[in-house]
Amino acid sequence: MTSRVQEKSAWIQRFHPSKEAGARLVCFPHAGGAATYFHPVSAALSPDLEVLAVQYPGRQERRAEPVVRSVGELARQATEAIRPWADRPLALFGHSMGALVAAEVARRLADGGTPPLTVVVSGRRSPTSFRDENVHRRDDRGIVAEMARLGGSDVRVFEDPEMRALLLPVIRADYEAVETYRHRPGPPLPCPLLVLLGDNDPVASVEEARGWAEHTSAGFELRTFPGGHFYLNHHAGAVTAAIRDHVASLTGRQG
Repeated sequence: MTSRVQEKSAWIQRFHPSKEAGARLVCFPHAGGAATYFHPVSAALSPDLEVLAVQYPGRQERRAEPVVRSVGELARQATEAIRPWADRPLALFGHSMGALVAAEVARRLADGGTPPLTVVVSGRRSPTSFRDENVHRRDDRGIVAEMARLGGSDVRVFEDPEMRALLLPVIRADYEAVETYRHRPGPPLPCPLLVLLGDNDPVASVEEARGWAEHTSAGFELRTFPGGHFYLNHHAGAVTAAIRDHVASLTGRQG
């Protein structure tokens, strides 16, 4: 396949280009997250895997763009941005909200005849494990309290009125996207699923994470790590090693 990669894309950041990489890992951030969250992942996996970090509208250099309040619409636009990078096998990785977006992108790629090599989902219960949550309807204090509960960021940043005004609308929109998402029935993914989870995650139990098994026809594995929703911040080396080994087992580029 002739490469159609565009070096500059609002949706894609590539921190460590690698001509040696046999596959690309496309990373999807959590609610309120940004592409730069995956810079350490890219550094750890290069040059074995070339990491592409997805940048959703409304944050960092895209902060002037309107936020997207739908997982389906995020997936639709992200899929179109990712297609030009498919001159090498693509593996998808998403944490929390990003897990849902990654799974929806995988469905769209598969529907178009180019399924990803694999999907790695982290910190998210299966799409059919429903909880009635309404964090996006809380006031600002309620959203900050939820951020503190999950422990992914230093909530002291919200004490600054300018930062609060900049960040909270994005976080609220992301929570709305997740909490209004409803899985649409369809065939299971024709690629393997690797599910990563903190064993004390308040938003996804082990049993709920096992539900991802019904969403693939090509192999399922669940791995747990000590910790909560952002377990991967404390086990970065083990997580990146698990991803590297999983993708290598599928590409035959081990060692």
